[in-house]
Amino acid sequence: MKLDRYDLKILEILSRDGRITKSKLAEAINLSVSPCWERVRRLEKAGIIEGYAARLNPDALVKRTPVWVQIELKQHNAESFARFEALVHETSEVTECVAVGGGVDYLMKVEADSVDAYQRLIDAWLTSDVGIERYFTYIVTKAVKRPAPGLERGDFLS
Repeated sequence: MKLDRYDLKILEILSRDGRITKSKLAEAINLSVSPCWERVRRLEKAGIIEGYAARLNPDALVKRTPVWVQIELKQHNAESFARFEALVHETSEVTECVAVGGGVDYLMKVEADSVDAYQRLIDAWLTSDVGIERYFTYIVTKAVKRPAPGLERGDFLS
């Protein structure tokens, strides 16, 4: 599906404010309400807009200790990667994980109840057969910028 400047502007606005009214959205992109809303429905139907959500402040709900971790595995084969990734998927404290190149295998974000709880999790992983060679822990001291809903893969709209 080819996106034009109106579509991109709609996506930009909705990614920041999913509750904007039809008329305000149409006004913001300089189209009348009907053609604007047809574009929104077309973007939804094409799967570009997957849904609408409220951005929650996790710190207001539960105090968690965010930790970023670099992981290097002992072995670099499909079985080792699959075993580690299965463990990541079944561990609720791991909220993000990406495979990377350049000296480490994975970067992951762990949100634990405390630093002690995080360390107990890592200690259990180290004594298991998951195959971690080494890891580096980075305790988050403050959040400087958080991803906006819908833009986790980068700001492709600018």
